[in-house]
Amino acid sequence: MVAIRLTRQGAKNRPYYKVIVVDSRNRRDGAYIDQLGTYDPMAEGVNYSIDVEKADKWIANGARPSVTVASIIKKARAAKA
Repeated sequence: MVAIRLTRQGAKNRPYYKVIVVDSRNRRDGAYIDQLGTYDPMAEGVNYSIDVEKADKWIANGARPSVTVASIIKKARAAKA
């Protein structure tokens, strides 16, 4: 199954995440299929950037977003409208 989830980047105590499309059997920081955006929990204000059209395409093709990624996509759609 294909999943849309976060992969951790950044330094110790300064996490930074990429929103990626990956085979769900791969490890968290392993190889991925496509990168959809970023998420920086340490930043204030809008702390994400995501390509909603790409995410919708992947979801239509059967990819399942994680809970956190689904929340980010929902926020991005609301901000776009």
